[in-house]
Amino acid sequence: MILCLLPSHVFAITVSSQSACLMDMDSGRVLFAKSKDEPRLIASITKIMTAVLAIESGKLEEEVTVGEEVLKMYGSNIYIELGEKMTLKDLVYGLMLRSGNDAAIVISVFVGGTEERFVEMMNEKARTIGMKNTIFKNPHGLDEETENKSSAYDMALLSSYASKNKTYMEIVGTKKYQVQSDKKSYLWYNRNKLLTSYDKTTGGKTGYTPRAGRTLVTTASNKKLNLTAVTLNDGNEYDTHERLYEYAFENYQNYQILNKKKFKIDQAYYPDQVYIKENFVYPLTEEEKEQIRVEVKLTKLNQYQDNDEIGIVLVKLGQETIHEQKVYVKKKKSNTSWWNKLWSFFHGK
Repeated sequence: MILCLLPSHVFAITVSSQSACLMDMDSGRVLFAKSKDEPRLIASITKIMTAVLAIESGKLEEEVTVGEEVLKMYGSNIYIELGEKMTLKDLVYGLMLRSGNDAAIVISVFVGGTEERFVEMMNEKARTIGMKNTIFKNPHGLDEETENKSSAYDMALLSSYASKNKTYMEIVGTKKYQVQSDKKSYLWYNRNKLLTSYDKTTGGKTGYTPRAGRTLVTTASNKKLNLTAVTLNDGNEYDTHERLYEYAFENYQNYQILNKKKFKIDQAYYPDQVYIKENFVYPLTEEEKEQIRVEVKLTKLNQYQDNDEIGIVLVKLGQETIHEQKVYVKKKKSNTSWWNKLWSFFHGK
């Protein structure tokens, strides 16, 4: 296999975060990490999960009536009132742009029935995504009574998952949003300063409590790379995120290593077409591109049907397998007409 590769240059980078993770959202590759698996308080980046569950509920256009649960909220709020009505979608905008703790608690009751059930849903979703060092205790991130803990890596997984939802990306990428409820109007500006200071930014969520410090999750895209950065307890979070992104955009490039339309291998055992079902694209540095190897391992079947699995293809970076998928066989179509087949049948051919 031949890859068309362009040169790059790698340099070292350090960050002031207690924990950090820079991930390519398409492949899941971690491009930079610092204490990425250590659970820490995460503050309001919790609300990414709250937003995901609200969006996936299918109820965004439904009207929500603010209940008594709102009365116990404090800290960062959008200042909705008891009995006020607005759509779930508007509440999610208030949740993500202004980090409304009151919006979070109202969303949790509306979507989950109770705050407790919604928190169960948050943890169930975390397990589904593969977040192994995460425990949610509330939908907002306040940590004086209950604590939400996660790792930089887990939050990068969540951000990558959420980014695949178009509605989510529209919301977190919005710089200004105007709302009219049944009682008053609102004008919200996004607290994520990276949206205006760094033009490659596509979204994200801020967080802060005195105990957690400043937490930040952002996404950025450039040169066909779609990245997410997570920092936990970092007083220079915006500078850190920009430097992480520039490091990646300078040093990594996406390469298509497997192309399902052009997949061919030298083998004599199967006279029919062998094929794979997926393309494989992966970010690599200039040095790493020389270490990519593709191996195909076939099983020799004496009898096989159309589209049977006959082996695997492995992509290795040095000694590490970074991707594998199944190989299939597709029998060639016979050119014999139905009339000839019928004639052969009756004549014993």
